[in-house]
Amino acid sequence: MPKYVFHYFPIKALGESVRLLLAYGGEGFEDHRIDFEDWPAFKPKTPFGQMPVLEFDGKQYAQSLALARYLGHKYGLAGETLEDNLEIDQNVYLINDLRTKAASANYEKDEAIKEQKYKEFSEGVFPDSLERLNALIVKNNGYVALGKLTWADFMFAGLFDYLSAMMRMPDLGEKYPALQQVKDRVYSIPKVKAYSDAVTA
Repeated sequence: MPKYVFHYFPIKALGESVRLLLAYGGEGFEDHRIDFEDWPAFKPKTPFGQMPVLEFDGKQYAQSLALARYLGHKYGLAGETLEDNLEIDQNVYLINDLRTKAASANYEKDEAIKEQKYKEFSEGVFPDSLERLNALIVKNNGYVALGKLTWADFMFAGLFDYLSAMMRMPDLGEKYPALQQVKDRVYSIPKVKAYSDAVTA
């Protein structure tokens, strides 16, 4: 039986970063993909009524960023000092702020409000955040933080397609090549590539 069981929907979204880190760690994991129609029955079995959930040693743990940070530390993808980890965290939260904004538009139920949000965000929030992030990655020699591979790169690579869809920017990687570079680097890591190839086969 695999050491880890990872519970999430059959999509990338908030779960893919953790899957990529688990693949990188090479310990083996059960990728338990729960169909949306089965979610109501599974929901009460989770710690906070939400996914993703990582299960091991008889316990369940939740929250995608907490899981990614844990695996990052476990697999040598964290900083060496408190200040290193502060830099990783601040850059991760910058990305997460962008995701939250994009989600607020994408999941808006009122179509008129939804389109208004997209108009406003596309003129201000999205380009401003993306330009800052792109410049940050360039400054870090193609990485999200510290100028080297950290769990922040996995977090961003896992969110890349989700962000692109939610921001209605299919050309995200063309407009901001440094962002594409992070995604491509993570997915080219042999163990991560093997996982990705197996999923898409």
